[in-house]
Amino acid sequence: MNPTKIWLSSPHMSGAEQFYIQEAFASNWIAPLGPNVDGFELDLESYLEESVFVGALSSGTSAIHLGLILLGVSKDDEVLVQTHTHNASVNPILYQGATPVFIDSEKQTWNLCPVALEQAILDRISKGKKAKAIIAVHLYGVPYQIEAVRAVADKYSIPILEDSAEALGSSYKGQKCGTFGDIGVLSFNGNKIITTSGGGAIVTKTAAQKEKALFYATQSRDAAPHYQHSEIGYNYRMSNICAGIGRGQMEVLDAHVALRRAMHDFYVAIFKDIEGVEVFSVPNEDYFANYWLSAITIDSTKTNGITRETLRLALEAENIESRPLWKPMHLQPVFATYPYYGSTVAEDLFENGLCLPSGSNLTDHDRERIAAVMVRVFKRES
Repeated sequence: MNPTKIWLSSPHMSGAEQFYIQEAFASNWIAPLGPNVDGFELDLESYLEESVFVGALSSGTSAIHLGLILLGVSKDDEVLVQTHTHNASVNPILYQGATPVFIDSEKQTWNLCPVALEQAILDRISKGKKAKAIIAVHLYGVPYQIEAVRAVADKYSIPILEDSAEALGSSYKGQKCGTFGDIGVLSFNGNKIITTSGGGAIVTKTAAQKEKALFYATQSRDAAPHYQHSEIGYNYRMSNICAGIGRGQMEVLDAHVALRRAMHDFYVAIFKDIEGVEVFSVPNEDYFANYWLSAITIDSTKTNGITRETLRLALEAENIESRPLWKPMHLQPVFATYPYYGSTVAEDLFENGLCLPSGSNLTDHDRERIAAVMVRVFKRES
């Protein structure tokens, strides 16, 4: 009989969610919108601190889509986006009929490379195409090079859509991720740092931007006693039930961040004396990562031939989930024909990197099982 599954990142309920959900049922606020939606948005605005405005939506993907619309991205425009990310960062570009232009990572944060970014901007301009937006992602909860990317964006007057889907609770120089872009995006998918089952949010700098985003998110219904529509709209609003889950989760957000960071420290301790294995960590104290997922890279030339796949399969045999790093978007069949700028940083990370179980609800027994596999694979004394 197989031991209990250890998941990569499973939902972690606090118990407080039930209060808000029951309140919604008691008041019959079951449909989209309602007091929990308003409350959840206020909770997030208070947490992010930077006088931002938050609109709760059905997913992080919908937030990216609406963000692109607010930034004026439309058919035949180009959007610069890092290649090392989940495809949800890219798909909304295609929804708008625009073209993704993929950018390599840099080695410090694994995120958008400012050098390759500027090279891409200049080359696209030389071809008569200036990008309409930049999508920068905080991969696995580690902030991208905020100042360097912003400097390039401002130099060429291109707005930043900040994909902070994996980085709620992370910060740079004390400022919360989600507040650095011209528009920000959050995700509350089931595997994220906190969850609303499914859901996301758009973070704007002005109340007018939020109002416009929510207009689009509610089918672009005009102000009229009947249903009237002058623009294309979407069914992207978060439900009052899901928002209730989110309000309960906000009560334990900081605790969940601390537990995820403790899992990162657990892996640092395991691999500190194993040559050829590096735990993905922030480059310096300016960066504060929630370490939504703890990740490693393995150099098989230094581990006697042990590879990413060696470890992944050993964990799988013990019913422990792990996962290769994101496959670069420019290598995905659906995106293979689009432009790419950079070298092979993202490709090398994919070939050699592995995400490890990182949940805030992992137990001491779970950690013992994980450590036992590492000891066996790398032939270290326990």
